[in-house]
Amino acid sequence: MSHVATDRPLHAPSSLSSTLLSAGFPYPSLADIRKTAARLSQQVLHTPVWHWQTGSALDKLEPDTEVWLKLELFQKTGTFKLRGALNCISALDADARERGVVAVSAGNHAMAVAYAAKLAGVSCKVVLPRHASPTRITACRQDGAEVILEADMHKAFALGQRIVEEEQRTMIHPYDGPLTALGTATVGLELMQQVVQLDAVIVPIGGGGLCGGIASAVKQLAPHCAVYGVEPYGADAMYRSFQSGQPEKLKEVDSIADSLCAPYAMEYSFKVCQRFVDEIVRVSDDEICTAMSDLYHDVKLVAEPAAAVATAGLFGPLRQRLAGKRVAVIVCGSNVDPARYAELLARAGSSAHGLAA
Repeated sequence: MSHVATDRPLHAPSSLSSTLLSAGFPYPSLADIRKTAARLSQQVLHTPVWHWQTGSALDKLEPDTEVWLKLELFQKTGTFKLRGALNCISALDADARERGVVAVSAGNHAMAVAYAAKLAGVSCKVVLPRHASPTRITACRQDGAEVILEADMHKAFALGQRIVEEEQRTMIHPYDGPLTALGTATVGLELMQQVVQLDAVIVPIGGGGLCGGIASAVKQLAPHCAVYGVEPYGADAMYRSFQSGQPEKLKEVDSIADSLCAPYAMEYSFKVCQRFVDEIVRVSDDEICTAMSDLYHDVKLVAEPAAAVATAGLFGPLRQRLAGKRVAVIVCGSNVDPARYAELLARAGSSAHGLAA
């Protein structure tokens, strides 16, 4: 498989060990990513890619910019999260399986863990914020999970940790840890097999589990392919962590992209992103709504806000620097209530009308 380098990768690592453990930190190795993909192959879908050649891809981008969408929103449970959840639960020993698992999430991760736990015959509790999508809450319950609602994500994480301590359940973390990264890295492995000679890959960032995993696969297969993470302005813990050089905690999060509203960055996912991700950019909620509208009207995709964040990055802060490049955009989930989805599309229309006026 051949690959074409970008003109100027930003902050790209100068060399990548095939093992990566030699770097003193358990970064996902290409060998382990491939083993994980083989192990998960019978449990997850090999999601398709789509060459975007209509509407906004033509109107908003510079000529000769080639865009491929990695449609992970077609995954079982409607989210990429299933890959990491399955990988984590498959690693539990008999005693841990007997005690069960717990997950904390705005919804997508909880759905994935509930589904994976049901497949494995493992007891599952999930803690979600009270504002979580009713559709996601219902899906968790349908898969047999006990659902606990908390006031916000900070309190949800605190309760999840108490459940770990009091009940000795295993925390299946929504974005941190080697097993999660290996699961999400299989998205990047698939993508690089589906679309050759990519110049750049754009990935949404919440806690960094998806972006770090995908970036680890992409960079080891094509070191000169740039990987960009995109965060909402109102939930930019990883952006701030890149600026400071250490994992940062947010006092509050505020974005329509609730699946990306991680209240803090954690050491493992931060270090994986720091090693493999070239740059992180931010987008506004209005830009996210517009990207949702673009995906709906041009590609007929019902993308939740988090799934449109990478597209917003392509049409916004990354548009000029990726002019004329071959770019892949990760569309990561589709779990959104119909009424909320219609509201956000209407917001996109109002925003566009305001700009036109």
